[in-house]
Amino acid sequence: MREPAATRILPPLLLAVGAVASLWAVPALLRTADTVRTARAVDAAEKRLDAGSVLPAFNAALRDIGDSVEPSVVHVSIAGEAKGRGGTRAFTQTGSGWVWDAQGHVVTNAHVVDGAAAIEVQLHDGALRAAKLVGLDLRTDIAVLEIESADLHPARRSNELPAQGDMVFAFGSPFEFRFSMSSGIVSGIGRSAGLAEVEYESFIQVDAAINPGNSGGPLVDVRGRVIGMNTAIATGRGSTIGSGQFAGIGLAIPMAIVENVVDQLIEHGRVAKGWLGVSVLDIPQAGSAALRNPVFAAVAKRYQGDGAMVTIVSKGSPAERAGLRPGDVIRSVGARHIATRDDVLSEIGTSRPGTEVAIDVWRPDDEAAAGGTKLTVRPVLGTLDPELNAGPLLDALRRAGLAELTDAPFTRGDARSGGVRVGRSAGALAADVPAGSTIVAVDGQRVARLDDLVLRLTRQLGQRPRLLGEPSVALTVVRPDGTEREVDLPFR
Repeated sequence: MREPAATRILPPLLLAVGAVASLWAVPALLRTADTVRTARAVDAAEKRLDAGSVLPAFNAALRDIGDSVEPSVVHVSIAGEAKGRGGTRAFTQTGSGWVWDAQGHVVTNAHVVDGAAAIEVQLHDGALRAAKLVGLDLRTDIAVLEIESADLHPARRSNELPAQGDMVFAFGSPFEFRFSMSSGIVSGIGRSAGLAEVEYESFIQVDAAINPGNSGGPLVDVRGRVIGMNTAIATGRGSTIGSGQFAGIGLAIPMAIVENVVDQLIEHGRVAKGWLGVSVLDIPQAGSAALRNPVFAAVAKRYQGDGAMVTIVSKGSPAERAGLRPGDVIRSVGARHIATRDDVLSEIGTSRPGTEVAIDVWRPDDEAAAGGTKLTVRPVLGTLDPELNAGPLLDALRRAGLAELTDAPFTRGDARSGGVRVGRSAGALAADVPAGSTIVAVDGQRVARLDDLVLRLTRQLGQRPRLLGEPSVALTVVRPDGTEREVDLPFR
């Protein structure tokens, strides 16, 4: 007896319906299970966070750093006049700084306040105070201001050099966002970026965001201690300070350099630079000097690694007394590894005269198994004579009629004193700049000593290609009778 057709069709139909139902139900069940698991995970995570974890403690530590450092941070505004061949134009600019001590000294970058006719400082609570310039050092780009000393919160400082990977925090006013804080790590130390505005470079490189307006602000460690001063943004080798926007590389001046310069500016209004008494070359250039001295040829052939080769040792210099010789390769100065000649100039130039420094040297030696001997010398640095940095510039000044140039007396606390005293004048300049006159500015930029004059003239002339006629600069001169005069100085 045959089964009805409906009976034969029913089982497969039921199987098909079950399959369809399972296709819908299984994912729904899986989604429900996943939702339950997610809810349980969220609940467990929230309970752990509520019970306490490292992140709230980390947040609290960051807030503590901000609370401890911000009261010492200041915003710096200046107004001035720039003088040039096109005439005089007014300008304003801003930057950052921080309170150095309870006596009202504030530290910032020299390029922030250079050329200022008026300076104003804003404290963290919004209070505005007029500031006067105590002094600035162009070669290290450091300046000291002074404000009313009431109700100040000086920053804590540390001379301890950070290590690569250390967490750091930058404070300042990037793009006029005043009293900002950013964080990052130390990317490297002892960096040289080839900046036109800084002669002595030994920067701390950081990836904390540093932008225009951060210049002069403090860089602090995880204890809220200032370990450096934000100075520059590296946007390419030789880029100028503060140019462009942050590209992951910020540069700060280490505290050891800042303290050396600031203490001298507060005490004397000017900075004495250390002097070793050597000329040095980068190691790759040793081969080009080989014809002058067979010792240089030995260095080029045998020495492998970083360093700077000594080519000249001045008679009677600290280097000669310590036993340095031509052909010696300077590998480190103090704790700083030496990679190029600029590293030597920076480390010596930012050390105080009278300081004993340990210099590790490799000396070529035919009898040594490795072709050289390692030794350490300990010279006591002398004082750098500004004329050593002048090159042919002083000869050009003499040809123009200005000679016997010396530092004018500087009165502590009086940033308008100092300058360069003219001992003898001749030619067309004799009437405008008689003997006994004092040069106080170059193109409106203040000079406090002969080293400032040399650096100002070098930079100004370097920015002016000789297109038509002779280059010239405007000198501001105070004559013996007390009158002030602008004098055009031609260079031949």
